[in-house]
Amino acid sequence: MTHPMPLLDSLAERWKLDDLTPVGSGLEFSVYSARNKEGRAVALRLAHRRFDSNANDPQVDTRALLVQEYEITRHLTAHGFPVAEPLELRLAEDASSPDVLLSAYVPDDGSDIDGFALGELLARLHRLPPPRRLVPVAAEGMSTRRALVTRIRRRWAETGRHVADWPAPPDPAPLARHLSGVTETALVHLDVRSANIRRGEGRVNALLDWSNALLGDATLEFGRLTEYARYPENQLDPEALRAGYATLQREALPPTTAPAMLACRLDTALMLTLVFLSEAPDPARGPTAADHARELADALTKEG
Repeated sequence: MTHPMPLLDSLAERWKLDDLTPVGSGLEFSVYSARNKEGRAVALRLAHRRFDSNANDPQVDTRALLVQEYEITRHLTAHGFPVAEPLELRLAEDASSPDVLLSAYVPDDGSDIDGFALGELLARLHRLPPPRRLVPVAAEGMSTRRALVTRIRRRWAETGRHVADWPAPPDPAPLARHLSGVTETALVHLDVRSANIRRGEGRVNALLDWSNALLGDATLEFGRLTEYARYPENQLDPEALRAGYATLQREALPPTTAPAMLACRLDTALMLTLVFLSEAPDPARGPTAADHARELADALTKEG
């Protein structure tokens, strides 16, 4: 989605920007690069609309997501963690104008990701204190464990609208039991993939887009990474990530087949299934992703 030129012109005037250029667009936001009056490269993240809906998330408050992005990146910048430093958050006064986050623009050289270094970086993230009073948007007002159970069952049901002979959703009681050991001690990104990594010579210069963030732990983060690594465009090496992570964390990561990890993987597998069936339909990947999600659910059922 592109925004009208009068709006972009008014934003450029507000912040004294030149060379406003579109650089990316997703379900809820578009991103533009520009240069400010000091010649510094900056990025503008604009919401397409105040409220949105998609197959994975039926109620999306884009303002809440931008506020969260601002607060998390401000917190992490203060701790020296590589993110796009937030400069200003502009909340629109009326529905005709979008909310906008102005941040530093972080360049990317397109190099291959150093998986070991990325694993070390995630260990650093998980050792930092989460922002105070953070209530993650993705938690939907619930604890992380309850939110996971709720959205697994919701997304399972939504998948059934696209796949014939789709079975009943997993029983919530075993799911909750398998997830009972997942803690809320750390800030987890939950969208670590090539598109959200700005790098130079393979090293991470910034982790972008904290919309999916939750309070959780390594099991939750690596459950998602395990599933993302199935797709080459994400450029993730799970073994290198684990090895890098282990250098800074004393507790060993659970195996990918541990019940808690399976449950976290199922959460991601269902999200990806709906992406390929509905949000960005892919006739090859959609059915395969659904079959894989069913296999993970079957493996969890066998765990009791």
